[in-house]
Amino acid sequence: MANELTVAVLGPGGTGGLLAGLLSRAGHRVICLSGEETAKTLRADGIRVRSGLFGDFTARVEADTVLREPVGACLVAVKHTALDAALDRVPPTALGDGLLVPLLNGVEHPAALRARYRPGLVAPAVIRVESTRVAPGVIEHGSPFAEIDLTGEEVDRARLDALARALSAAGPATRVLDDETAALWAKMSFLAPFALLTTRYGLPLGEIRTRHRDELTALVEETAAVSRASGGPSDPAQALARYDAFPPPTRSSMQRDAEAGRPLELDAIGGALLRAAERHGVSAPVAARLVRELRDAGH
Repeated sequence: MANELTVAVLGPGGTGGLLAGLLSRAGHRVICLSGEETAKTLRADGIRVRSGLFGDFTARVEADTVLREPVGACLVAVKHTALDAALDRVPPTALGDGLLVPLLNGVEHPAALRARYRPGLVAPAVIRVESTRVAPGVIEHGSPFAEIDLTGEEVDRARLDALARALSAAGPATRVLDDETAALWAKMSFLAPFALLTTRYGLPLGEIRTRHRDELTALVEETAAVSRASGGPSDPAQALARYDAFPPPTRSSMQRDAEAGRPLELDAIGGALLRAAERHGVSAPVAARLVRELRDAGH
């Protein structure tokens, strides 16, 4: 195809594996970067996706433990807890002029990535999706949506638009937003209360919004105030309405990590929220208590 891209995917798990499979199915060349065992499985079996939205399919991908050639874009789909080690798989010299597109939670990672790679190549993105890796190369996409907001204030707009078109054509509805800070804080404002409360109490969202309604409301208002002070959006009523619209059994990925005994993105979400609050002189007592209680519990 005339507009074929070469895309690397660092971390072919629930999110990265879904995007790798969709891009490959759409005709792009996809190189997954992972540990040797996963790479071996992907080379042999491809990526198998089960999705109510996109259908069930298997897509061929290339796989390696490190990036060895320039690519048009490298999607970073690991969790914060694995980021530093994973970036060793993407040497800046190998990336060349490729865009680095982190799909991470939180708001602090773009600055860290711009210190390591050329700032004009770092294009932070926000993805809204529920997708799980159930085995190496086997992805279950459960949400009836997959949406990406692509940003990057220092990045060439034509390149962002081209990548957004490729992603949208492959499946996920993708738009380019001018305000990077607002895009990252919009996700953070929704994610932080959801992740902290479901994980702290070990309850799905439906029980949080009934049994812990006052705490949820207070935390949403704190987070909105921090977002506003940081240059992001602030609409606590809209946030509460979004939580109320979710199916009652909905659980956060942080909660699932806690239940599985995996490291939590507590610092990238709760810690970053508290650091921003302190920086801007915003009071956040509920967030501070929840983060402290989660840390005291060994997280």
